[in-house]
Amino acid sequence: MEEPLLKVIGLKKYFPIRGGLFQKEVASVKAVDDVSFNVYKGETFGLVGESGCGKTTLGRCVLLLIDPTDGSILFNGKDLTKLSKRELREVRTEMAMIFQDPYSSLNPRMTVSDIIGKPLAIHKIAKGKDRSERIVELMTLVGLSKEHLYRYPHEFSGGQKQRIGIARALAVNPKLIVADEAVAALDVSVRAGVLNLMKDLQKNLGLTYIFISHDLSVVKHICDRVAAMYLGEIVEIAPTDKLFAQPLHPYTQALISAIPIPDPTVKKDRIILEGDPSTPIDPPPGCRFHERCKYADERCKTKKPPLSEMEPGHFVACHEIRKSQIEIIA
Repeated sequence: MEEPLLKVIGLKKYFPIRGGLFQKEVASVKAVDDVSFNVYKGETFGLVGESGCGKTTLGRCVLLLIDPTDGSILFNGKDLTKLSKRELREVRTEMAMIFQDPYSSLNPRMTVSDIIGKPLAIHKIAKGKDRSERIVELMTLVGLSKEHLYRYPHEFSGGQKQRIGIARALAVNPKLIVADEAVAALDVSVRAGVLNLMKDLQKNLGLTYIFISHDLSVVKHICDRVAAMYLGEIVEIAPTDKLFAQPLHPYTQALISAIPIPDPTVKKDRIILEGDPSTPIDPPPGCRFHERCKYADERCKTKKPPLSEMEPGHFVACHEIRKSQIEIIA
């Protein structure tokens, strides 16, 4: 079987909460808690879930933009958490990020040429005439004109700003790009253009994406496999077609039932979850979803369900799902 480009094992990220006279750690926010998954070369791996479930924190941990509390991140066989600063700097040219808000992720005091050229200068990839030619090449690649070179971010629309952000991410010739809600801040009318650009770039440049989003209709359009997160944990991983046709975890079923249908004559049965998610400061024992799950029993309240492979490529963390049930649902 093909070796994964990225292998995440037991990843945790806890943010300390300090209080008292001496600001001692009194608790911690368990933003990401014992998460494991693989991402294969050339695929788009989706991360979905409610706001606050840990998607963005997980994406930033993968790139070591924030240091994980525990776990391993294997990229091309190298554990990034054990690399020296010098070794990590070399690996960073193979990874990049597209940020959620193009309005705040671009420096308003820098021209487009400076923004795209900054990674080239930092990593000493190109200088002088070569750098200028590379910047123009990148702008053309994302659908911008060289006439835009010396303009500032405020002179562009939201979609154009995100294209600048994509060009900046491509500057170092990365193999892996983490796209954090890459189209969430854009008008619906320009989302399709940016998504199609990302798919074309993936095909032409051999890119691998981790695509973070709460919009499942977008995820269905662009992703090959999808992982659903709840309260810092992954509860289901499956190929996109399988996940949308046959979601097994009750939380995933509720997420997919909430996807709007663009036809007012069609009535859809929505699964309404009762209550609110527990706090990641003090998550419930056992299955973290059990307080909102109508199928939960006593075992769910005390024993954490493992992420088990129910069928080839389809993993679920739920005590109530069995292989025999999959055949019945199908």
